[in-house]
Formats: sequence, structure tokens, C-alpha cells
Amino acid sequence: MTATVGSIWRHPVKAHGREEIGSAELTAHGTIPFDREWAVAHEASEADGSEWVRCVNFTRAAGAPQLMAITASLDEATGRLTLSHPEREPLEFDPDTEGDRLIDWVSPLMPEGRAKPARLVRQRAGRGLTDSDFPSLTLCNTASHAAVERAAGRDLSPHRWRGNVWIDGLEPWAEWDWVGREVRIGGAVLAVRERTGRCLATHANPDTGERDVEMLPLLDDLTSRDFSVMAEVIQGGAIRTGDPVEVL
Repeated sequence: MTATVGSIWRHPVKAHGREEIGSAELTAHGTIPFDREWAVAHEASEADGSEWVRCVNFTRAAGAPQLMAITASLDEATGRLTLSHPEREPLEFDPDTEGDRLIDWVSPLMPEGRAKPARLVRQRAGRGLTDSDFPSLTLCNTASHAAVERAAGRDLSPHRWRGNVWIDGLEPWAEWDWVGREVRIGGAVLAVRERTGRCLATHANPDTGERDVEMLPLLDDLTSRDFSVMAEVIQGGAIRTGDPVEVL
């Protein structure tokens, strides 16, 4: 069976909503356009978007599980972003000029005792504010997700993994063998750098924002505390849903 792209996702504001897109134009050493373009710095952070910094500088779902239930829709022509959550009215705003509106909107979703969201920052380093210290895309294997579901004994939303590119037609955990190799996806070539380590964000249900699965112990029992792989674009090109995926 030929491996193909099942779906492509981006997260315009890091940890604050997912959006499916049908295609993306990748550039060498860049992320999916508008993926993690913005991030919410918390009150204890000095991050301003001028350089890459670790994820602990930002509000994220590991400590605020309700963030997992946010969905996003970015209008690239106008620059306006719409965020939705089951417990909040939808918010449409301009991330570059109306960041305070996002802070007000998301603050009620934060648990007590966590650093409060303070400001919205935009990356200015030519890459998205990914968790990795290189500009990465997360490649997820649909069959590996199915293996996790079998181990859990229940259906699980793939959005727990906050991946970029979902790949159909592989054997479970085949992606582990890609580390250190190159993969052609559509018109682009990516170098697979490392596995993706996981955190408490995966415990939360992306439909409700409630923690309902002990995912990290489950992963420990299956393989390791990893799911998916992180890759860097080394040859730009367009990728689309349905494109073939080839290990070089």
C-alpha cells in the first residue's frame, strides 16, 4: 500500500487552536506557513518573538487542558483569525493589533495556580514557534494512532497529538525508522531529525478540554513516551492532501 498524506494541519497561535488546510507551500528550513506564527507569553515570560525560546515561556495545554478544545480558522487575505471553544463565544480578531482581545477571551479557560496569559507575540525569526529548536513539521502515522487506540481500548481523537502532517498507509511505528533519513512528500523533501516527546497535553480530550486518558503511562507501556517524528524541510515545494510519501 502506498503511503499518502491523509491531512495537513496548522496551529496559528501555539497551543490555541488547530486548523485543517488542504495544501501548504513549504520553504527550506521553514515551518508550515502560519503554523505557530503567534504564541501567548505568560506573565513570568520575557519572550517577545524575536528569537526561538523554549515552550515553557508560553501558555500551553500541558498546564491548561481546556486549551486543547480550541479550533481555529485563519483568513490569510485579511489576517483575521477566528477561535472557537465549547465554553466560549467565538472570537474573531486581528492577532497583530488585537492581541489583548485574545488574552481576555482565553483567561477564563486557565486553571487556578498557573501563570496568567499576558500578551500575544508574533515570531520574527523567520520560523514558527515550534517546540523544537529547529523549524519543524510533525509527521504523524495514522496506524500508530490506531495502535494507541487499541491499547487504550477506546476511540481517541488524533488532535491530542497536535500534528502537522498525517500519513496513511504505513505500518504502526514505521516512522521510528525514518529518524536520520529523508522523506519526500509531494514536491518537498524533509529530513527527519528526531522523535516527538510528549507531555500532559495529550491527556486532554480535544472535544471537551477535560483530561480523560492517562496517555503518558500508556505510551510508556507501548514503546516510549514519544509519538510522531519531527522533520525539517530541506527542499521546498508544495504538499497536498493525497500526495505520495516516499522514504529516500
